Amino acid sequence: MTGLIAILRGVTPAEVVGVGRALVDAGFPAIEVPLNSPEPFASVRLLADAFGDRCEIGAGTVLTTEDVVRARAAGARLIVAPNTDPAVISAAVAEGMTPYPGVATPTEAFAALAAGARYLKLFPADAVGIGGMKAWRAVLPREVGLLPVGGVDETNLAAWAAAGAAGAGLGSCLYRPGDTADVVGVRARALSEIWHQE
Repeated sequence: MTGLIAILRGVTPAEVVGVGRALVDAGFPAIEVPLNSPEPFASVRLLADAFGDRCEIGAGTVLTTEDVVRARAAGARLIVAPNTDPAVISAAVAEGMTPYPGVATPTEAFAALAAGARYLKLFPADAVGIGGMKAWRAVLPREVGLLPVGGVDETNLAAWAAAGAAGAGLGSCLYRPGDTADVVGVRARALSEIWHQE
């Protein structure tokens, strides 16, 4: 999977379907519920039931293999992590899910690939930078997708896309706790338009 991933950190089960609908209508191919959100597995289940046939639903900030199993049971298909933990990557692959481990160095990138990852979350992206991503691109296998997360917003999304990012994770520029679905929808359409211009 490539493209934009909506990161709904802090979303609640009561609002997640409305926000999810706004994102799906705007063409987002993936939605992530970080596990440090209120009742995250309930939100994952609600999203998977409502939109799982049109959008890949994932769990984020996944730090343990137990959470991989719980996320899968809730209907998640993506496992997003802020770090490179080979056990979490392997567990996700074993469950038939797609892991997006967080990497901040080439060493972590190659360790993640060795554990079975095929997509890498560049985190924090503003620290790695577009120049860093281009340097990594020169040494990583061509088929590996690089997705910047952290500091990516409407001001630099086009530059990341032009530099060869396979997608991007979008958090606070898209959703902040308490935002209405209408507000998220406006932002999502604007960001999707930027992405698809490249």
